[in-house]
Amino acid sequence: MEFENAQFLDAVAETSSAAVASATTTNIAKDHNVAEHMQSGSGRLLVNDNETTTNTAGTQSAANATLEDKQNHPKMQRQTMSDDERNATKRSLVILAAIFTASLFAMVYVYMIFPELNESEKAHIKIPRDIQDAKMLAKVLDRYKDMYYFEVMFGVITAYVFLQTFAIPGSLFLSILLGFLYKFPIALFLICFCSSLGATLCYSLSNLVGRRLIRHFWPKKTNEWSKHVEKHRDSLFNYMLFLRMTPILPNWFINLASPVIGVPVYTFAVGTFFGVAPPSIVAIQAGKTLQKMTSSSDAFSWTSMALLSACALVSLLPGLLKNKLKKKLE
Repeated sequence: MEFENAQFLDAVAETSSAAVASATTTNIAKDHNVAEHMQSGSGRLLVNDNETTTNTAGTQSAANATLEDKQNHPKMQRQTMSDDERNATKRSLVILAAIFTASLFAMVYVYMIFPELNESEKAHIKIPRDIQDAKMLAKVLDRYKDMYYFEVMFGVITAYVFLQTFAIPGSLFLSILLGFLYKFPIALFLICFCSSLGATLCYSLSNLVGRRLIRHFWPKKTNEWSKHVEKHRDSLFNYMLFLRMTPILPNWFINLASPVIGVPVYTFAVGTFFGVAPPSIVAIQAGKTLQKMTSSSDAFSWTSMALLSACALVSLLPGLLKNKLKKKLE
């Protein structure tokens, strides 16, 4: 009996030991699986972090490149000037101010040699800023025109050239005024002469002191027009005629930018003289009815605009034909 009990106790002990060993093995396996799972999860997290870091760096690099492009774009930033260029620009502005002041003294001198006027008439001797000013000035000058013919003419010419030289608006009203005061041939010649002389003086001032300013303040517009000028280099005179007859570019910009982009002064002056003739004819015709006008826009009708457009197209024909002939010969 005791032997059987001993066997029974040994069997129970062996069974317990096996169960404990099995449980231990199971726990070790579970711990191993958990460790592997955690390790693989950490690997995936590390890879994701690396990818995120790479994407963030790429995005930042692209943003920096875009910002740099915007900073270098001509629309976003003007051309910078060095210290020497700034000093040269200051000297140019001083010279320009001195020339402008001297021109003002010349205008005062013309006013002083003018016939003696009463107080009500003196109030109207000024550069006209609108059509009403032009009407009142025309009445005063018409009263003295016959007795002081050359004095009146010299005064109007001086004022016209002054406005053109310094690119000051108001020459349209003086063109209408000349059409009112003088006969058609004289008025047309005076307008073409004053426009050409004033524009050439403006060209000379820009060539002397304005090159850096033009390049600095209007770099894109200057570069675009430079390309057009090079395209029409063989027929530049006709192209100048076309520009003067059309409002594609303002006259003040043409006067200032022409020496910068290499337009010869002879071509510029002669092209201006003949190019302003068609618009001047319209202004002279308007001057004949000056006292009936209510605004400067009355000077231009659909008929006159159509005639100006036709003249502008005709001015381009010689250049177009020349280019076609040149291509055929090549």
